[in-house]
Amino acid sequence: MSARAATSKTEAFSAFDEVEHLIRGFESGSLPRPQWTHRAHLTVACWYLVCYPEPEATRRIREGIQRYNQAVGIVTTRESGYHETMTIFWIRMVKSFLREATLECSLVYLINDLTGRYASARLPFEYYSRDRLMSWEARLNWVEPDLKPLPGGNRQE
Repeated sequence: MSARAATSKTEAFSAFDEVEHLIRGFESGSLPRPQWTHRAHLTVACWYLVCYPEPEATRRIREGIQRYNQAVGIVTTRESGYHETMTIFWIRMVKSFLREATLECSLVYLINDLTGRYASARLPFEYYSRDRLMSWEARLNWVEPDLKPLPGGNRQE
């Protein structure tokens, strides 16, 4: 990975090996915690949704985040850690993006486009009230949005 890559959550990837390095670090639990950003989460989701059928990608994302969190000492509490509704929300947003995107481009371009479009980690609050999204129930299980439907409907697939 170049010294330039992944230093800013808005900085674009310049080469495939930078993406691959992030994925390897995520999978091994060696990605430094400060690099486990919103951008990194989106990159992981895109990688798995491009490489695997959706049910397998979802399983790998969910289990991978939980395994990574354990490796770096992130404990799930009522205020932090793994969040099932957020995970599924972002998987759904990435799926929606991929349905509309041209796949006749490099994965680096696709991920840069995705992370640019969804740069704001606050997007879920357009779909969920704070109380609903930050609830213990939403952290543990998928809950439907209460402000507006997700692209493609609210049904969890």
